Amino acid sequence: MVLERGDVANSWRRERWDSLRLLTPNWQSRLPGYRYDGADPDGFMTMAEVVEFVSRFAAVAAAPVRTHTTVTSVRHTDAGYHVATDRGDLRCRCLVLASGACNLPNVPALQQDVPASIERVTPMDYRNPDQLPQGGVLVVGASATGVQLAHEIHRSGRPVTLSVGEHVRLPRSYRGRDVLWWMDASGLWNQRYDEIEDLTRARGLPSPQLVGTPERTTLDLNALTAIGVTLVGRLAAVRDGRALFSGGLRNQLALADLKMDRLLDTFDDWGERPPARCRRRRSRTLRAHSSASLVTTAS
Repeated sequence: MVLERGDVANSWRRERWDSLRLLTPNWQSRLPGYRYDGADPDGFMTMAEVVEFVSRFAAVAAAPVRTHTTVTSVRHTDAGYHVATDRGDLRCRCLVLASGACNLPNVPALQQDVPASIERVTPMDYRNPDQLPQGGVLVVGASATGVQLAHEIHRSGRPVTLSVGEHVRLPRSYRGRDVLWWMDASGLWNQRYDEIEDLTRARGLPSPQLVGTPERTTLDLNALTAIGVTLVGRLAAVRDGRALFSGGLRNQLALADLKMDRLLDTFDDWGERPPARCRRRRSRTLRAHSSASLVTTAS
């Protein structure tokens, strides 16, 4: 039995913003005995399409899903587990916790120092720019979600500042193929956990700056600064109504360039192609101020 606190595909129905598309090409959407079979394998599913994909899988698999059931506690017993829910208790010999890695927003403690007059939302609450008050917007975090929201909010006419810490930068396409094709074909996504040198660090790496669009555009810090988004360092503190940012932005940008170049070198080596000509073309180091920045967070 599968217990779901909402509807099937609830996270995609209730906890994503309106314009979000998958970062992965449609051909990579694969479940046991079930995969994408539409007319656009290289496209990127919209949220409505993801909901339909997951819901159809639940029907095809005849999964025993009990929806609108919230688990309130789990207790180990001599015979297995006692599971308490808001729709009655269950007993089982085997239990799988499949709550996911992104079901709670990670909000830093310094948010308590943000003035009450500043509206604060997490990506789980955000739907579109219309719900935000007019004025400047600070987006904290520059992984896939951060760069996408900064881009969308800026296009709505609001000035946007993006706080950048450690990040991973990738081109959407490389040498005529989607970058995730290279990840899949080269075997990098098939690494076992015991083949990774620092597993704890690997699990904590930020998601790459990617966006899935019909135009297959690259959305990274270069693209954002080109349209007028302001970059600052990692958010370090909020004091007296002002946000304080670290001064290591230039180092973070250089590190991201280094990691990207190493990854693309791996693709070149795997493909057994002469890499020299393409390596010089691809690197576009972003120029930015490295000194500490101080901005007022008032809208």
